[in-house]
Amino acid sequence: MKKMDISKFIAKKSGKFDLSKFKTDYTADIESKEKAEKLLKKNIETMAELQDKLYAQDKYSILIIFQAMDAAGKDGAIKHVMSGLNPQGTQVYSFKQPSKEELDHGYLWRIQKAVPERGRIGIFNRSHYEEVLIVRVHNLIKYQQIPEELIDDNIWEKRFRQINDFEKYLYENGTVIIKFFLNISKEEQKKRFLSRIEDPAKNWKFSAADVDERKFWNDYMKAYQEAIAATSTKYAPWYIIPADKKWFARLAVSEVIVQTMKKLKPDYPKLSEEQIAQLQKCKEALLSEK
Repeated sequence: MKKMDISKFIAKKSGKFDLSKFKTDYTADIESKEKAEKLLKKNIETMAELQDKLYAQDKYSILIIFQAMDAAGKDGAIKHVMSGLNPQGTQVYSFKQPSKEELDHGYLWRIQKAVPERGRIGIFNRSHYEEVLIVRVHNLIKYQQIPEELIDDNIWEKRFRQINDFEKYLYENGTVIIKFFLNISKEEQKKRFLSRIEDPAKNWKFSAADVDERKFWNDYMKAYQEAIAATSTKYAPWYIIPADKKWFARLAVSEVIVQTMKKLKPDYPKLSEEQIAQLQKCKEALLSEK
């Protein structure tokens, strides 16, 4: 199979970005789940090799952000795609409702603390984008203790600018940012909710609140549309991943990560002649032991 064209998934800023134009059931030229799983396995092996070099090089860090509607497959993508990575060089953060301490700071405070250090891969299961999604849809900003005079009709445009500035700062300091929106259809979400209800082993995944949120589907799509359009940049692009077929979504995510990591050309540190000579002395000393 030729290399997957991941540019098809990028939310480009040329022209008017329209989220509805991205198909949720697209599978490229992958005709079966079995083929996708074989390709995913190869990508996982490649990612493991690249991660080892990234960690040893200690130059770049990678921040992978997952956003999606409920049941779109964020947890599954993280579990399956990242299964071959070394935990020592990987960290996963899941951002829930902010605590009292977090609300006493700006909304990016808790995000900054979780950014991966050099050599590591950081994964955000939801992220600072919740601040322009659920906060916007449910008007939660009124509970964020922000001075009233700072909340105006341009509040979301201000946050888009702040997020862009924050991500550009990270990029200019060696953090490579990959943002995924797992694009699931409303009908497929319904099927997955019903599956969670009907399967006792999946009951724990279901919450009545998930059904309530479906009432706001159009509001969420509008919020995602505007947030992605405003924050998909060359240094932190959004990838709109078709998510109706989990097996394809996982493969597509792995392809984007592998192709991005390869561009960094990570490699093991090169030793100086002096260091190589020292290694040889150590080898001779070990061999001469009785």
